Amino acid sequence: QVKLVESGGGLVQPGGSLRLSCAASGSFFSIYAMGWYRQAPGKQRELVAVATSGGLTNYGDSVKGRFTISRDNAKNTVYLQMNSLKPEDTAVYYCNADRVSTDVAGELFAFWGQGTQVTVSS
Repeated sequence: QVKLVESGGGLVQPGGSLRLSCAASGSFFSIYAMGWYRQAPGKQRELVAVATSGGLTNYGDSVKGRFTISRDNAKNTVYLQMNSLKPEDTAVYYCNADRVSTDVAGELFAFWGQGTQVTVSS
């Protein structure tokens, strides 16, 4: 019911910046939380940042002070501004939509994007 399309990944040098975008489309009424997770080779998927429809945000400890999440509820789009990138930020970044309400009464759903590669290397 919900498709998440990510964009903005790529190769950047240490200390550089990237901006990721994720747009949700499909058949739904509302999305409570939209956010980003990442998974590096050999590691578990971890929270990067999440934003609720009411404006609350939460960040993973490793990105606090460097990354900023923002959300445009009217466009069902979430952004991740990544500054001061480090090699350890290299991972596949996945967009997540959580507590999504649809026409299935009484149920909430979660959806994932296909992922976008971010590589930080000189």
